[in-house]
Amino acid sequence: MSKIAVVIPKYGLVGGAEQFAAELTGKLCNRPSYTFQVLANRWQSNALALTFEKMPIITFPKFLTTLSFAWFVERRLKSVSFDLIHTHERIFFADLFTLHGIPHRYWVRNIRRKPPSLYDLATSWVERKLVYEGGCKKFVAVSELTKSIFVQEFQVDPERVAVIHPGVNPTDYFRPDPERTRYETRKAWGVRANDVVIVFASMNFEIKGLDDILLSLAQLKRDFSHFKFIVAGKGNIRKYAGLAKDAGIADHVLFTGQVPKEKLTDIYLAGDLYLMLSRFDTFGMVVLEAMAAGLPVMISNNVGARDVVRDGHNGFVISDPADHRQIVSKLRLFFDENIRRPMAAAARETAAQNTWDRVAEKYADLYEEILAMKQRPSFTGN
Repeated sequence: MSKIAVVIPKYGLVGGAEQFAAELTGKLCNRPSYTFQVLANRWQSNALALTFEKMPIITFPKFLTTLSFAWFVERRLKSVSFDLIHTHERIFFADLFTLHGIPHRYWVRNIRRKPPSLYDLATSWVERKLVYEGGCKKFVAVSELTKSIFVQEFQVDPERVAVIHPGVNPTDYFRPDPERTRYETRKAWGVRANDVVIVFASMNFEIKGLDDILLSLAQLKRDFSHFKFIVAGKGNIRKYAGLAKDAGIADHVLFTGQVPKEKLTDIYLAGDLYLMLSRFDTFGMVVLEAMAAGLPVMISNNVGARDVVRDGHNGFVISDPADHRQIVSKLRLFFDENIRRPMAAAARETAAQNTWDRVAEKYADLYEEILAMKQRPSFTGN
């Protein structure tokens, strides 16, 4: 039986990486060939087969956040023998590193476009230590987009970087009477039966392209007025409600605020399509979630989930989020049920092909490959 260490600051809490780590480890811990110990600062889990150990984090001054977590984890890993170390966070060494984000230095320089802070410099330093000196046998990117940027930034051999997409549990989006769920949810939000409902869910409205979406919907309204745009999640609602008012579509936009997963699922089931025009997203797990609920999707080319979107089949990929004319031309197609329904079915089938069970199978194969590598006589550890 192999003893696996899983490293992540927050396990099973709100956030893509946090949910990813919990879903994956939850599936793998049911295998009799592995035992897992999670090194985390905070966690939320119902998995009885897991053990947790608290790793301190020093958050003030801020630049110590990543450094301190990596240091405390290093101390623990050097005091206990593990057969494999799988990290979802930047630490000093590991056997397997899942890339939930892009290189921090690239993010600061190309996406955030602000001078690096002391925190940024410290975080980038830890990341470089892991990539160049941390003994990683494999890196796993959540999308081809993530892989291409990682390989470009660090000049890592592409053969060492696998691509394994996040998964989804299709049964989470099952309702005994989906039509009743759809009717009651739409009624609760004041949505008419003939309204086309566009869904958006995010914890960062600006990065996810809400500005361009609202401007596009303002143009759409000139030809189609029977739509509602439901904005779920945490963001600057006052700012974007003001933008919607200025664009003349305030009556068409509904802000739900942050909602629990079950209610978000009901919103998906009440919807007709999912729309997210991110400035950048390594994958965007909400895309697969929406597909599992039967929503065709429209995303920007900057979203890693473009790997699973077949243009015109289960959704559309927009090359330029600022090209509102192109966006509107694609949105118009969704108002035709003869187009929308087959795409909805295709979206659901895509989700069924990207389950967490399949993701766990791929990671189990990687685990076995790395474990076999470490058992070779010529292997030298960290």
